[in-house]
Amino acid sequence: MNLATDHNMRFEVGGLRLEAQKNSASNLQSRPRRDDPHAERSTGAAFRALRIAVAGGGTGGHLFPGIAIAQEFMTRNVHSEIIFVSTGNPLEQRILSKMNFELARITVEGLKGRGLWNQLKALFKLPKGIFDALRILRRFKPDLIVGLGSYSAGPVVLAGRLLGVNVALHEQNLLPGITNRLLARLADMIFVSFEESKLQFKSRNVEFSGNPVRHDFLAGSGRAKTDESADSARSPFTILIFGGSQGAHRINETVIEALDRLERKDSFYFIHQTGEADEHQVREAYRHNNIQNTVQSFFDNMAELYRDADLVICRAGATTVAEITAIGKAAIFIPYPFAADNHQVLNAGNLSKDGAAEMILEKDLNAIVLSQMIDYYVAHPAALEKMADKAKQFGNPDAAKNIVDDCYRLLAV
Repeated sequence: MNLATDHNMRFEVGGLRLEAQKNSASNLQSRPRRDDPHAERSTGAAFRALRIAVAGGGTGGHLFPGIAIAQEFMTRNVHSEIIFVSTGNPLEQRILSKMNFELARITVEGLKGRGLWNQLKALFKLPKGIFDALRILRRFKPDLIVGLGSYSAGPVVLAGRLLGVNVALHEQNLLPGITNRLLARLADMIFVSFEESKLQFKSRNVEFSGNPVRHDFLAGSGRAKTDESADSARSPFTILIFGGSQGAHRINETVIEALDRLERKDSFYFIHQTGEADEHQVREAYRHNNIQNTVQSFFDNMAELYRDADLVICRAGATTVAEITAIGKAAIFIPYPFAADNHQVLNAGNLSKDGAAEMILEKDLNAIVLSQMIDYYVAHPAALEKMADKAKQFGNPDAAKNIVDDCYRLLAV
């Protein structure tokens, strides 16, 4: 893909030559930055209804921040209209239909790490993805496109630029992904979840916002059990375990082995999202060890489960890290070792180096290490509390508000 640009942006995709006029930067240069003490924050003013196209999704790590941003636009004006544009995989269909957001599908495939033949096939499909996006955007007529960084955001942002639509990008990870790095030169605004990420973009219009978290995670956030009466001291120590929407087989296997080694098994309550493949095996392991549990392949009420948990054991995707830090939970991160650009290790390491989380690399993961870590935090509630408090210091619960504030200023409405 040739993305060489000048004042008139020209693209060559699959043999097609495309040209679009980049919006003038003058409006951005005059717009007050968030760190300007004289900048007026959006508070109780009336907000115009907007039409927002949220581009990309695919995984929960991309989709859920987009939902958080969409919810904030709807909070500002209930007459705003939101459409998600992506491939329409089962996760997107299930989550967005439950949230009552419209989903429009395009044809597109990812390039990175798929082998030469699959990359060529994906490139041949890219023009159709752009034409799909053009058709959708012409019908919807958005005021703004918000790109979430997944590969499905690419055709939508390109199509939006051809139509002269303003573009904002959001990057969830510490090290920006390839899609956002390629699209950065087309964006009016780039929002990042980590301050360090600003250096990765050669643009003046990069803002540290944090990673947006959905409204239900922020409502009544905190460690509810530790705030209760003395009965909380006698309640089971609740551990929430999950490995993403599909589960994590290696984590499931290690937990099964660790259950045999835990001390005082009657003091635990486990909530475990397993994925479909391991659900029966994991449930049997808890039954065999006579440990209280709730085991399911997938949970829809993660916000509630977070609040019930004393300790979380999970992967270290950017959205998971954002949720844990926004509400302040103690966590043992087990980063997925094959994540693009090793971003899960970077995400978890950013917290663990400051004592805001524990991190076990998958190569070091075994039943002895995991069971000893669990037993330690059960026996040392002050250490658990300290880790949770430090985690909350990394949180950005106002991330979605910050992004929407700047989007309204970008559009000068």
